[in-house]
Amino acid sequence: MILYPAIDLKDGQAVRLVHGDMDQATVFNDDPAAQARAFVEAGCEWLHLVDLNGAFAGTPVNAAPVEAILASCDVPAQLGGGIRDMATIEMWLSKGLARVILGTVAVENPDLVREAARAFPGHVAVGIDARGGKVATKGWATETDVDATDLARSFEDAGVAAIIYTDINRDGAMGGPNIPATDSLAKAVSIPVIASGGVSSLADLTALKATGTIAGAISGRALYDGAIDLATALQALKG
Repeated sequence: MILYPAIDLKDGQAVRLVHGDMDQATVFNDDPAAQARAFVEAGCEWLHLVDLNGAFAGTPVNAAPVEAILASCDVPAQLGGGIRDMATIEMWLSKGLARVILGTVAVENPDLVREAARAFPGHVAVGIDARGGKVATKGWATETDVDATDLARSFEDAGVAAIIYTDINRDGAMGGPNIPATDSLAKAVSIPVIASGGVSSLADLTALKATGTIAGAISGRALYDGAIDLATALQALKG
């Protein structure tokens, strides 16, 4: 199971939100590229980046710090937030991003996801963010009646590289991930599923790994707060 350290970008800084609330942002680093390098030095194999402003704006906002991270780190990175057309997908992949995460458009324009996955095999992931099993879009500000599992199944034949499943009510709250829901989703599809939201301890990571169904986990606040030591966690997940 791969552990993805998260760098959430707001106004050019590395922050963490609680339940996706932009008004509940804690700044952890004024230099996101330095933060990324620290994660890489600890041994991470991937980075998970989110353009929070972009998720609300519908277009990239924190391009400069993302580009700085890509320029200074030699591990692959995935990015979500504000990526809603083919031109933006092509732009990011041309700049060295390993994987784009499509969330809002997966609901609003699923044909774009399929087109992108065909054009860039292995480089397109779907982000499914849910409250109570129902998908939320536009930076989690818009509730839909779309079932998370139904949405995941709809991309079974699309060739997407991964599904990033976030339980919004767990995100940033340090209360543990929603393992049953994530495990259930992973069992419902053949696409690799990455867990996000609430991963706050080494025990959480080992419990996710123990399901045998979950391909990866994203953690942010716990790494910044020191609740998870990245190097220790990476070693444990290799064992």
